Amino acid sequence: MIAIVKYNAGNIKSVQNSLNRMGYASVVTDDPQTLMEAEKVIFPGVGEASSAMRYLQERGLDEVIINLKQPVLGICLGMQLMCKQSEEGDTKGFGIFNSVVKRFPTTVRVPHMGWNDFTEIRDPLFRNVERSDNTYFVHGYYAEICDDTVAVCNYGVEFSAALQKNNFYGVQFHPEKSATVGNEILKNFLEL
Repeated sequence: MIAIVKYNAGNIKSVQNSLNRMGYASVVTDDPQTLMEAEKVIFPGVGEASSAMRYLQERGLDEVIINLKQPVLGICLGMQLMCKQSEEGDTKGFGIFNSVVKRFPTTVRVPHMGWNDFTEIRDPLFRNVERSDNTYFVHGYYAEICDDTVAVCNYGVEFSAALQKNNFYGVQFHPEKSATVGNEILKNFLEL
């Protein structure tokens, strides 16, 4: 079973719809036991970091997620909350990824919205994906490049398009909105 973390953030239904189209059954849940027993966990989200983190902490889901042993995929805000710290609402993250989330500089239009390719990618999420392939982004904050970075994009600054450490994976882009390339990345995660 694939569990999608239910919390105070948007875009959860589109992730579930994407999985359904690919033939994968999933459940949207904030039940700790269900999350711990799932084969894979997806932690998506569109929203504001501090309010999302508050919701997770009030339900003890922050501790549950940090301690999961199966593959976990954070998408957009989900990935950012897995970092050490976010400038958005001065939010302390889970600290899984050794990266700080910063606001884009004023020299670029915010949010970064639209299609972008990669300047660097590494397996395993990017099997059968090329650097020139485009994925869809919508974000005003970015994760700095760090030791956990497995994909890099450029939008005024180079940033982590994907992160990976142990069983935790994160993508800044929205694979569920990234057509064939996004489906390939989701499939790679689900087949880990």
